[in-house]
Amino acid sequence: MTPKQFLSLTFLTFLISGCSIFGERTKPIEIISKPVERNIMQPALPRAIEMTSPKFYVVSEAKIVNPCVATIPFDPKRFKEDGTEKFKRPKFCEPSERENPDWPEGYTYLDKFMDDMKDQNGGDIVFVATTVGDYEVMSANMQEIKRYIKQMGEVIVYYRTVTDADQQKGGKEDE
Repeated sequence: MTPKQFLSLTFLTFLISGCSIFGERTKPIEIISKPVERNIMQPALPRAIEMTSPKFYVVSEAKIVNPCVATIPFDPKRFKEDGTEKFKRPKFCEPSERENPDWPEGYTYLDKFMDDMKDQNGGDIVFVATTVGDYEVMSANMQEIKRYIKQMGEVIVYYRTVTDADQQKGGKEDE
């Protein structure tokens, strides 16, 4: 065997054996456990819902009372809080002596509503209507939305208090 082959064979033996002939030189492995601090992001609470109350119009064909202007003095005299004399209304009067002399005889709430809507909308009248049953459905839906929002708020508050308690303990739950 040539010296070159001998060296190659020796080197290969050391390489395969992993230098086990020098004895055990392994370091013991240390296992250290440390508590890891959790950093949980606190979500912002949702903005309060701002709802506007809708207007509902009740329109009927009932005649509007167009009272006479109060012109008859009381006997004995009565006075308002500001010191002016109070008057009572006569039972019958001419149309020109009424509070709204421009209203025709038999003027109804429907007529007044139609006139007001024409003035407000430039002569156009549009009705949006719903049935009582549909209104109840809308009301139930609104209550369901409120319930959902309230429960979501409670969940957020729960997680906020749980994570705040963990952070205040400093992660020392094992002690």
